[in-house]
Amino acid sequence: MQKLIKIAKLYYEEDRTQSEIAKIYEVSRPLVSRMLKEAKELGIVNIEIRSPFEGNKTALNKLKNIFDLQGGVVVPNLNNDNLTNDALSKAALTYMMELRGNNYGIGWGQIIGNLISIMEQEETMEGLAKSICPLVGNSSVGNRNYHSNELVRVFSMVAGANPTYLYAPAVLASEQELCIMRELENYKETFKCWSNMDTAIVNIGNYPSSPDFASVARFGDILKKKKAVGRILNYYVNIQGEIIYSDMDFAIQIPIQLLKETKNVIGICASNINPKALAAALKARLIDHLIAPENAVKEVLELI
Repeated sequence: MQKLIKIAKLYYEEDRTQSEIAKIYEVSRPLVSRMLKEAKELGIVNIEIRSPFEGNKTALNKLKNIFDLQGGVVVPNLNNDNLTNDALSKAALTYMMELRGNNYGIGWGQIIGNLISIMEQEETMEGLAKSICPLVGNSSVGNRNYHSNELVRVFSMVAGANPTYLYAPAVLASEQELCIMRELENYKETFKCWSNMDTAIVNIGNYPSSPDFASVARFGDILKKKKAVGRILNYYVNIQGEIIYSDMDFAIQIPIQLLKETKNVIGICASNINPKALAAALKARLIDHLIAPENAVKEVLELI
């Protein structure tokens, strides 16, 4: 019994290999293996495997109870933002596969662009979705993460889904342009897709943000006066979770009411999310499923 204890300590506490232990005791390596097995059977060694995701289920359940979420994943923060964002994207992709949606809409932003990049690494994901459309118009910034049609194109190619493209900028210059755009067949086709959508993937972001999506032209100083802290798609929210509106805002994106009526709205945020922005997005009651980093979730629970 004493020898079993010593061998178990060498192997499990001092990280010695079975070959090293065999040399110390001048026995064969298979005998060391059998002795370690016997130590388990006698209860000398008790191995407990803890997944980092298991501990986070408690935090997720608290959020579910507070904000009426249907589900989601709380992802452990890794060594750097890039690794964490990859983990968030992979968790979102796995969650989408389990959710089994048919008609998808997709937002934009850093983390959704990262999700699409992860999808590109897959050879094929046939059956993930039947259709896919953008939830917001296209940005003029030179970054694929904000080119809605490009994100839709890659998604449709990998998932074998039927794409609908929206040929419109994210923000128009006037109410007249907005009215004209809404009368075009392309916009009407996209609106029909929004109405028939069962799953939406939306980004949760910070305010102020980069790029700022012409926020001054759209809102003037309203965002500061209303104390905006975060963003869902191209909508801004204050700490109370209220959507901030402006008479000067001529953005092209899915109407809030249609987003509320969507069966599954998956909110995903990057590793750099401000906990106040995440809390505000949850208070808006638009999110049904949350994919978020652990550190931010824990801070949200401290804020509320």
